[in-house]
Amino acid sequence: MSQQPTMLFKTFPVGPLQCNCCIIADPVTRKAVVIDPGGDADRILAELEANNLTLVSIVHTHAHLDHILAAGELKEATGAPIKLHKEDQFLWDSVEWQCQAFGVPYTPLPPPDGWLEDEEPLACCGGTARHTPGHTPGSVSFVFEDHKLLVAGDTLFRRSIGRTDLPGGDYEQIARSILDKLYSLDEDTRVITGHGPSTTIGEEIRENPFVRGR
Repeated sequence: MSQQPTMLFKTFPVGPLQCNCCIIADPVTRKAVVIDPGGDADRILAELEANNLTLVSIVHTHAHLDHILAAGELKEATGAPIKLHKEDQFLWDSVEWQCQAFGVPYTPLPPPDGWLEDEEPLACCGGTARHTPGHTPGSVSFVFEDHKLLVAGDTLFRRSIGRTDLPGGDYEQIARSILDKLYSLDEDTRVITGHGPSTTIGEEIRENPFVRGR
């Protein structure tokens, strides 16, 4: 008898800047979390419907426009609450300015329903929110240790790290977040980055030119 999967997982690029959105769900309860709905709400909702999933939480690695623009549409369609880290509220509140600065059509957003705390459990699959500031003050990575999966947002990329030249960015802080909070994970952990290809913790420890672990 084949073993029942313990987590349903799908990631795909969305929105004007092709942010990697993730859907993570429990295969038994069919409860799902969406991480970083940066656009294309219709596609995200279609994926949920096709897999008979109930969205119970909308969470964000940070509040740059390309990671949040579809959050309001998802909440309206499903009733799921929106959460991010409190220290990124200033970015959430300035989404109209962000859209103007990057030449992206403005999508109004409702206020968040709550704030993510460091080490807060997620709504399914044993995930936790890990505060990893540096790209933004409220940047969060989502860790699923039992599944060797990390959703890193724009903190860690394949052979790169997130920008620190935008409002609230801090290079020393992002380097410390990566070393202390991410490189401590199992080296086989798959890393879903905010944009572009995935990687592993082990690869980045050895080969990332910006923050090398050893």
